[in-house]
Amino acid sequence: MASSSRNLSPEDYTQQMIMIDERKRKRMESNRESARRSRMRKQKHLDDLMAQIARLSKDNDHIMSEISVRTQQHLNVEAENSVLRAQMAELNQRLESLEEILGFVNAINGNEFVADDEVGFVDQRTHQWNMNMNMNMNQFNQC
Repeated sequence: MASSSRNLSPEDYTQQMIMIDERKRKRMESNRESARRSRMRKQKHLDDLMAQIARLSKDNDHIMSEISVRTQQHLNVEAENSVLRAQMAELNQRLESLEEILGFVNAINGNEFVADDEVGFVDQRTHQWNMNMNMNMNQFNQC
């Protein structure tokens, strides 16, 4: 470029320098605008990520609250089940005692008896009822 500038007239040289300066100025202006757009995209992306964080945090809080409620409900049901199982065991013991007493009373009165492995001798109707209760209790315990 230095050799070509020697062959130019001062006016042509000045004109060429003005054109070069104009291209530099346009390029700088274009670069500034590009940098501004890049900063705006970056800021928008950051804003979107912050909104996503807020939404996910809110969703997480809601889910944690639901888990807490469901856990408490589960514990309540487990406690109620324990109470019901204890009551059922006590009622079964009472039933066995009553069936044993009934067996002795029936033996004295001469009623029809059926052998029951768990209790001894009981009335035919009581035996059938007891068998149904045992089946129901087994199904309940499996739950």
